[in-house]
Amino acid sequence: MTSPRRVYRHTELDRVLNPRSIAIVGASPRPGSFGERLQKNLDGFSGRVYLVNAKYEEVGGVPCFSSISALPEVPDCVAITVAREAAEPIVQEAGELGAGGVILYASGYAETGKPERVAEQSRLTELGHRYNLRILGPNCLGIANYLRGARITFSEYPKFSAPRPESVGIASQSGALSQSLAQAIERGMSVSHAFSAGNQSDVDIADLVAYLAEEPSCRAIACVFEGMANPERLIAAADIAWQADKPLVIHKIATGEQGALAAMSHTGSLAGSGAAYLAAFERAGAIVVDDFEALMETAAFFAKAPKPKARGVAVLATSGGASIMAADKAEIHGVPLPQPQPEVTAILESHIPDFGSARNPCDVTAQVVNNPESLGACAEALMGDHHYGAVVLPQPVAFDVHTPRIKVFSDLAARYGKITCNVLISDWLQGPATREAEMDPNVAIFRSMDRCFATLAAWHKREERLASPLPAYRRLAPAAAARQAAELLDAAPNRTLTEREAKAVLSLYGVPVVGERLVTSEAAAVDAAHQLGYPIAMKVESPDIPHKTEAGVIALNLRNETELRAAYARVTANALKVADASRINGALLQPMIPSGAEIMVGARVDPLFGPLVVVSLGGVLVELLKDSLVAQAPVSADEARQMIEKLKGVAVLKGFRGSEPVDLDRLADTVARLSEFAADHRDRIAELDVNPLICSGRRITAVDALVVLQRNDK
Repeated sequence: MTSPRRVYRHTELDRVLNPRSIAIVGASPRPGSFGERLQKNLDGFSGRVYLVNAKYEEVGGVPCFSSISALPEVPDCVAITVAREAAEPIVQEAGELGAGGVILYASGYAETGKPERVAEQSRLTELGHRYNLRILGPNCLGIANYLRGARITFSEYPKFSAPRPESVGIASQSGALSQSLAQAIERGMSVSHAFSAGNQSDVDIADLVAYLAEEPSCRAIACVFEGMANPERLIAAADIAWQADKPLVIHKIATGEQGALAAMSHTGSLAGSGAAYLAAFERAGAIVVDDFEALMETAAFFAKAPKPKARGVAVLATSGGASIMAADKAEIHGVPLPQPQPEVTAILESHIPDFGSARNPCDVTAQVVNNPESLGACAEALMGDHHYGAVVLPQPVAFDVHTPRIKVFSDLAARYGKITCNVLISDWLQGPATREAEMDPNVAIFRSMDRCFATLAAWHKREERLASPLPAYRRLAPAAAARQAAELLDAAPNRTLTEREAKAVLSLYGVPVVGERLVTSEAAAVDAAHQLGYPIAMKVESPDIPHKTEAGVIALNLRNETELRAAYARVTANALKVADASRINGALLQPMIPSGAEIMVGARVDPLFGPLVVVSLGGVLVELLKDSLVAQAPVSADEARQMIEKLKGVAVLKGFRGSEPVDLDRLADTVARLSEFAADHRDRIAELDVNPLICSGRRITAVDALVVLQRNDK
């Protein structure tokens, strides 16, 4: 298998994405033609534009050349507006001349699925590599570079608007969505670039992100991502952005989970493709937003916000209802709202009537109309409190009276090195003060209280990671574990390992497993139970029954011989209903493990991202609860501990209602070891489930395990 190529860097793409000269091949005077539209869109371009079409001597009074070779210089960017059938020779000519790159708008290539059209696109890729010619497209809507005033597109992007320092760069696989995001310019937002990738025959979304990561004119990147054959390239681009301290905000579309439908394990349904992407982006330091509508608001915030001086956030409102709404969303997203210092409280009380609230959230009430200075005085007091890194200003209505407040809060934010979040909760989304807030470098505007606090939480999370990177990975499993486990896996007679076989493999990695005996008769079961000691758990062992509970082949808490004999007859009869007798190995007897918190740890090998580890609250309700975290394997013990701490039900592990707290470090050690197993055997296993892992105090015990191999011949 060919390794994916490295991402293109800024210097390799600058000629095509930031051109000084552009050739329009297929220039035309015909109204509505691609060439005519493109020429109009380049009216504000600061560089040189050349028209190319052998049919005309001039177009609109501008000289027209017969070919690219006839131009007075080799162009940086060749924009090809001709039909697909005529495009390939022009791409070759551009490459032979040494042009910086081409943008190919024609469609009808690989997206049709026709073999001959796929081959045409492959030839374009080969030409690009042969001549070191960067190609955007085919089937590309084009790009907009607002530094150059270059809208290199036949379609509509917002007109030229000089970017400000707090600009956002846009990278989208979809041209229409790139346009959609760029229209934030119309409401006052600053955009430096709006790129689209088209069919990605050469330059793809990862290259565009990497370019923006190293582009000094934008402070944050907004990325719409669909999918790609080698998504690890986008992760590499995300790492370039992280190293450059350039916030990358990603919205993933096309999040179907078809791959999970065929999974045999719980892990498959919990760690589908969407979770795999999320885990990969998380590890790369990208900020993922679930909603397209949140993408530009979040990116604009990160383009404006300084480093947080504190995790605490203050809420200053003129409405009690808005204050409550802010407190609700802060709690959901884990954003602390600490109470102000006594000296700050004194200032608040001096300006707020007794029916308001001089706490956090702070409600100055509608009396601010009678005392306009009170809002500014309270804002300054809160901005000056070192416990707050940001002030949230809910705006319930949009009226002209609110416009002057933007400057007041902006000046205070600039003075104290903080950020103001202006949350417009009015349904007049573009009402007064919104454009002023959008254009202010110290004020971030949101049109959703939930998105505001989700973004603040992401801001804190990013800063914590920057300040405290995870320690270097340290392997936990014994040195010989990988080799010994490989031998057992390769010798396994069936694609699905029995529980006993699976636990034998995992124990090599230091995973604590319950002791057991395999028996093939009722009498042998009685003897084994006496040796193991009651109470006993009994499970039928068969490679054809991976999920024992559903098949009725498991019996728990058997307290004596009478119960044991009855259970043996029952589970054996049930097994014969779902499996052939020749495929039943017998009954597995285990001592009952005392009750405790139940955790599931699983893994699967994703076709794009490789081994993934998943941690979830376990037991029979694992898929119903869906309280799970996914990460790329292997994870260190520290990373595993972080995953555990993020579970919504982590309170169950910390001594809920008087139960003994689980030793989370010991649990994290087990998770890390299981992740090492998954990473070591990524070419052998397809899925892994350890469910449940019963946890109580320092006792961590795997009582059931499932390993499914990739091989199809077993």
